[in-house]
Amino acid sequence: MSEDDDFSEYVAARWTGLVRSAVLLGCSRPEAEDLVQTALERCLLKWDKVRVAEDRNAYVHRILINLFISARRRKWTGERPTAVLPDRTSLDETIGVDDSDAVMRALDRLTREQRAAVVLRYYAHLSEQQMASVLGVASGTVKSRLARALKTLAEDPNLAELRGI
Repeated sequence: MSEDDDFSEYVAARWTGLVRSAVLLGCSRPEAEDLVQTALERCLLKWDKVRVAEDRNAYVHRILINLFISARRRKWTGERPTAVLPDRTSLDETIGVDDSDAVMRALDRLTREQRAAVVLRYYAHLSEQQMASVLGVASGTVKSRLARALKTLAEDPNLAELRGI
């Protein structure tokens, strides 16, 4: 009997039991069939070694278990099937990255004090008195820092496209 015939005979005899073992390990039926197929592919590549093993079934099951553990250990980030497809395409997310980059470049042109004033006023929504208290400066200083920051941002070429200019 040739090696190919011996392997084909083994697969025909053991396929159902191997798939059942994979299902009992926790795979769905299609996953179990894929797992068994992968295990048998590995066995075929080393069939001369598998064929002379003391307990061929134990050898194949060991490969199956090792593949199962490896598959569960890896984080899979591929596609997932879904019953319902979305009606709309998603937005181009690179636009958000470009916008964020433009804003960060513009903020980088501000001094530390100006940047703090902009963040406190427009992100934290603090009043001028609250900002003065947080920054430890007079209310007039807060106003001048904010005015200079806004002037710098208005003239910034990185933000021109966001403003539609």
